[in-house]
Amino acid sequence: MANSNIERLMAAAGEIILGKEHELRIALSCLLARGHLLIEDVPGTGKTTLSHTLAQLLGLQYQRIQFTSDLLPADIVGVSVFERESVAFRFLPGPVFTQLILADEINRGTPKTQSALLEAMEEHQVTVDGHTLPLPEPFFVIATQNPSYQIGTFPLPESQLDRFLMRIRLGYPDRAAERELLQGGDRREMLIGVEPVISPMDLLDLQDEARAVIVAEHLVDYVQALLAATRQGAEFVAGLSPRAGMGLLAAARAWALIEGRDHALPEDVQRIFPYVAGHRLHRASDGRMPDTNDLARLLQGIALP
Repeated sequence: MANSNIERLMAAAGEIILGKEHELRIALSCLLARGHLLIEDVPGTGKTTLSHTLAQLLGLQYQRIQFTSDLLPADIVGVSVFERESVAFRFLPGPVFTQLILADEINRGTPKTQSALLEAMEEHQVTVDGHTLPLPEPFFVIATQNPSYQIGTFPLPESQLDRFLMRIRLGYPDRAAERELLQGGDRREMLIGVEPVISPMDLLDLQDEARAVIVAEHLVDYVQALLAATRQGAEFVAGLSPRAGMGLLAAARAWALIEGRDHALPEDVQRIFPYVAGHRLHRASDGRMPDTNDLARLLQGIALP
């Protein structure tokens, strides 16, 4: 049975992000699985609008961090300032202390600055001056990335890529959606008056529902077979890790919930597999990430349970 909160959220998002229902479902499944999302595409395809739309419709605190080559880790996490009046240091929290972060053009920041998000994304906390500070819940990072061929980019290392549960590309809209965009108003102006569709507490409840979606033993066997297929042979430099497998199951649970089911199917795993595995694998032949054909062949080689 379909969840009314999910239906209302998808309908409201679809009025702003035109012609991208599938990509919206992927982004929402990533959020429900308590993961983080990486969007790679050329400028002007709606990456920033997507993140702002989700924040508005979910009623989440929102911060945008524009990554540049001179951005420092303290610009993300925060800094301690000495106050003469109290003769003590006071911590000024950075933009990471929010519920939804847009890390815009993350690969334009230096590796040292990129790594400032690692602990926050994995542990939902940051350590400053020896003190561990929790981050708000829910906590969700959407990072945008320019294609690697563009000037002034620093490729994300594998350790950073692995922190993102999914990677998607929005791509150009189809002809009908593009025409509506050209004739309609500015999408960001439309967001000004948008009211939340659900509350952050509702989102936490949905995340709990996604975690409770049933995964049968045969589905775990299927995921293990997929993991093993990436590790065998000489097609990839290295296979998927157990953490990637856990992320794959979490994303499949979330996708099943969006589809209105209380149990996950092999088809759910197949649907989200390219978005979970694509940025974690590199072809042995040229070191590049696999394309859709590579991942389709991999899925076709594993029998459905």
